[in-house]
Amino acid sequence: MFGDLFEEDYSSVSNNQYGKGKKLKTKTLEPPAPREFTNLSGIRNQGGTCYLNSLLQTLHFTPEFREALFSLGPEELGSLEDKDKPDAKVRVIPLQLQRLFAQLLLLDQEAASTADLTDSFGWTSNEEMRQHDVQELNRILFSALETSLVGTSGHDLINRLYHGTVVNQVVCKECKNISEKQEDFLDLTVAVKNVCGLEDALWNMYVEEEVFDYDNLYHCGTCDRLVKAAKSELDDSEYTYDLFSVIIHRGGCYGGHYHVYIKDVDHLGNWQFQEEKSQPDLNLKAFQNEEAVDDPLMILKAILSQEENNLIPVDQLGQKLLEKTGISWNKKYRKQHGPLRKFLQLHSQIFLLSSDKSTVSLLKNSSLQAESNVLRNHQQLFHTMASESPGLIGSTTCPHWFDINDSRVQPIKEKDITQQFQGKESAYMLFYRKSQLQRPPEARANPRYSVPCHLLKEMDAANVELQIKRSECDSANNNFELHLHLGPHYHFFNGALHPIISQTDSVWDLTFNKRKTLGDLRQSIFQLLEFWEGDMVLSIAKYVPAGLHIYQTLTGDELPLCEVEIADGEDIFVWNGVEVGGVQIQTGVDCEPLLLHVLHLETRGEDEKCGQLVETPLVFPANAEVGTVFTALAMPAGVILMNRAEPADDECWTAIPQEDVTKTFREQGFKNGSSVLIQDSSDDNSMLPRQGKWITGVNETDWLHIKNLCQLESEEKQVKIPVTSNSVVFDIRIKAIKELKLTKELAENSCLRPIDRNGKLLCPVPDSSTLKEAEVKMGSSLGLCLGKPPSSSQLFLFFALGTDVQPGTEMEVIVEETLSVRDCLKIMLEKSGQSGDTWHLRKMDWCYEAGEPLCEEDATLKELMICSGDTLLLIEGKLLPPGFLKVPIWWYQPQGPSGHWDNQDLPNCTPSQGSSSWRATPTQGAPGHMPARVSLLYLGDIEISEDAALVELKAQAMALPSASELTVRSPALLRAWTVESKRPCRLLRTDRWQLREYKLGRRAEICLELLQKEENLGPQDMLLRTQMRIPGERAYSLAVDLVWDTARGWTAGSLRQRVADFYSLPVEKIEIAKYFPEKFEWLPVSSWNQQIAKKKKKKKQDNLQGAPYYLRDGDTIGVKNLLVDDDDDFSTVRDDIGKENQKQLALGKKKSREALRARSSDTVSSAEMPTQFRGPEASLSIHVGSFR
Repeated sequence: MFGDLFEEDYSSVSNNQYGKGKKLKTKTLEPPAPREFTNLSGIRNQGGTCYLNSLLQTLHFTPEFREALFSLGPEELGSLEDKDKPDAKVRVIPLQLQRLFAQLLLLDQEAASTADLTDSFGWTSNEEMRQHDVQELNRILFSALETSLVGTSGHDLINRLYHGTVVNQVVCKECKNISEKQEDFLDLTVAVKNVCGLEDALWNMYVEEEVFDYDNLYHCGTCDRLVKAAKSELDDSEYTYDLFSVIIHRGGCYGGHYHVYIKDVDHLGNWQFQEEKSQPDLNLKAFQNEEAVDDPLMILKAILSQEENNLIPVDQLGQKLLEKTGISWNKKYRKQHGPLRKFLQLHSQIFLLSSDKSTVSLLKNSSLQAESNVLRNHQQLFHTMASESPGLIGSTTCPHWFDINDSRVQPIKEKDITQQFQGKESAYMLFYRKSQLQRPPEARANPRYSVPCHLLKEMDAANVELQIKRSECDSANNNFELHLHLGPHYHFFNGALHPIISQTDSVWDLTFNKRKTLGDLRQSIFQLLEFWEGDMVLSIAKYVPAGLHIYQTLTGDELPLCEVEIADGEDIFVWNGVEVGGVQIQTGVDCEPLLLHVLHLETRGEDEKCGQLVETPLVFPANAEVGTVFTALAMPAGVILMNRAEPADDECWTAIPQEDVTKTFREQGFKNGSSVLIQDSSDDNSMLPRQGKWITGVNETDWLHIKNLCQLESEEKQVKIPVTSNSVVFDIRIKAIKELKLTKELAENSCLRPIDRNGKLLCPVPDSSTLKEAEVKMGSSLGLCLGKPPSSSQLFLFFALGTDVQPGTEMEVIVEETLSVRDCLKIMLEKSGQSGDTWHLRKMDWCYEAGEPLCEEDATLKELMICSGDTLLLIEGKLLPPGFLKVPIWWYQPQGPSGHWDNQDLPNCTPSQGSSSWRATPTQGAPGHMPARVSLLYLGDIEISEDAALVELKAQAMALPSASELTVRSPALLRAWTVESKRPCRLLRTDRWQLREYKLGRRAEICLELLQKEENLGPQDMLLRTQMRIPGERAYSLAVDLVWDTARGWTAGSLRQRVADFYSLPVEKIEIAKYFPEKFEWLPVSSWNQQIAKKKKKKKQDNLQGAPYYLRDGDTIGVKNLLVDDDDDFSTVRDDIGKENQKQLALGKKKSREALRARSSDTVSSAEMPTQFRGPEASLSIHVGSFR
């Protein structure tokens, strides 16, 4: 059956002898599971190799066979590393058998693999899936081994261990002559039908005398005639044999399944039944009625004895104690015995703490003693063999039996084996050992016995690797990814939250252990976000078509994350729980933003409507009234129709009764993407559902406008083509060419392109698609243009130079989707007439702004998910290598004593690209009686690695040409700030930190401030700018730096005391206030205010980091000396001017919005569009289009 599968040719070993036809073995995602309680390893089934697994386990548990095989060293068998060398003489089969046996003995895995062994057999995947007879396999395998071991000391291994001889004797009844004939055998076949047992079957086959008489006479050589005779076999009474392996077959003659019962001769496994091992959890509450409840030692030992490997984290040990006894450690034992960890340390003869004191285990001798004590209390007999020394515990010395079924290994009792000799599942092959064979004592329960050194080292190394992989896998299985959305980087726009900067800088990915608590997560985020100010609230957010929405605030800091219902990949919004960017945020599913497609007639001017039906995407909270749609469209009233079909169906419009307009969108069944039709109730030409049909008073919308844009003269400029949603674009194009009376040649070189409401030509529509597939709306306009449409493997792209792209100025190109970014960049540069290698591509986002750069220049456009219709921007400047930042550097110069800039030491800098030579912004520190400002002087850009330290950034900044005129003796005399909103924002306080640790982001800007002397701010030091108020004037003196040590707390009292000491004034004679420059407001800081607040809310009060102060480095603190100034007002004249300007600005924005709503939305050319209105609002339709 097997042919020459096992034969080896030592004269030449082909390179593909062992690889031909073998299946691809994919790498598993997780490491193999460790051994189960039996401490024995099974063998994985490759599909149909159960017969092979049963035989291999039998040979492995035959000590004489295993040790004889191990006695053959590499000098005789060769090495597996050399098996592919042409002239090498490597005996692969015995080598792979050695390696498999070593894995079964020593490798800590639930099941070993026979893939390498079957490869050495030359088996293909088909062979591994096909089942064979185990007896036939035994004979062929023994034959292959004999052939493989020719010329070695193991050449007679099979003959020595398994060879037997049957001696047949025939005795002549006449002359008593005895004739003998010998027959060799490796196994004996017996017929078991109609016999009561194996002994009877053997007796019938080989012992019972056979008589030759009558018609069946025997020819005697001595008598030379036919005579009566008797035939029998020689009785070998010298040896007795013990059964040690029973291969079981279940099924019929042509298929089924094999497994094996094996006697563990060397006591290698733990013979313990699962029901005994997994006994009911010991109810330690029973101890409460005994004296043992007062002995925590017994309780803790009992708990640990039930844990796997007697090991448990210390934190969980206290929890287990509470669960099992109903008494916590602190309540019952702490007063007498001290903390739990201290108690465990004091009893080091019983408990073993890890080096970091996070886990505790029972010492081995204590483990057994604790186990016996507990079981004695429960009067249960617990039969076990310890995994460390199987077979040595207990009075019995008899080997035990195991049922090995491929990967699964289970103990079995001898009485159960006797039941397997009948029926569909019965014994098929039996293996015996001589009873006289004795095993050496050192082999007992010692799996390393007789294993060659090189295999011991290989298995030890493999076990170490397995432990590492399991540790990594455990970490991966218990870790999950969280996406942190940082509140300060978001703003509330169009009904949802959107990032102010790029998505990359607004969202931080965090890998965290789900077994830790919510409080641990909050603390980790606090440490990660050094710039965070005040209270931190964590909420679950989700993306909806309108943007990001906050649903649920996470509470219960003591709960593990797996119980807080945080999923892997969850979006977590980090904010103060009240507002984002000054806007109060509504949370929860009730106010979920809904993106609706609102259809209404265009308005040309006041009271003048055109016949064009337009679609406007609008966002409303789900709990808002339906009538708010009139307010959004600046309509006094009207009729609202809703289309409940998805997608919108022309026959499913339903009018909402007037009394239901006050109901919410959610109550009316609106969903994201729902379509709404708004009709002015005073319009006679109304659009209302009549008999369930969608009727328009303008005209039927089952047509398309096709405009001639081929730059060819024609009698017609546009035609109206009747269509249906299933009309093919090619047919429409051909019909339009005919009706426009254009040349037939255009049929081969033209395409149809949709025209948007601004008159821009969009991506060509594929000829083979229908209008429904191409998402072309009925009644829309398309342009007939020169040029073929892109094929299914091509992309139609817009591209433009720079970031200031005017609508309609984009260029167009058709490229293959498999084109690389580098080649696409070359084509676009060539078409735009540019040259050089200092360009890169960015994809324009839905806000018409440059998005993230396409960094992977060798990636294809398809891999980067570039689609037809996307706009790519050609940006001058070479991309930085991975891990590098391009950081703009500014020079920070606070105001001089006069209130003007003291710029005598400032260099004459050349303007940077796109910016002036310096930018002056309101200072965060000095609102004086003059317009107090701070100078931010642009020095230039530096390119620096994220692994560089902050001091290296300072040194590189001072090497800029613009900084050559600045007098800086040492980088240590420079203070570094991040720049946000044109103000110094976050203080970078540690020079030796890497820039990566500051989480700067790709768009970070740094300003440097000159110091008079070196400073060394600690992690608890707060740097503030204090200004003393000038008595009798609404003005302040020059700002002075003050360092406040917050180690004793962020309390108002502590800050007041520090300020009083700094100005040498009594603390009761000063008043202080924090300045908010963006609001031009002062907020007094007093202990009295904190005490009042403390009565209202007990948690987290008297902390200036939290609301309402949000104190941070660089904040301005106004100081008032009550001895000479008793005025309650902290504000200045400049504050009054600033507030008035803000009021006027807000009023102007309101008027602009109203004017924008009233503006006619007629389709005009892009050149006529006012550029100041091209912003996120105008491009919202592009963003909404992707949600259909």
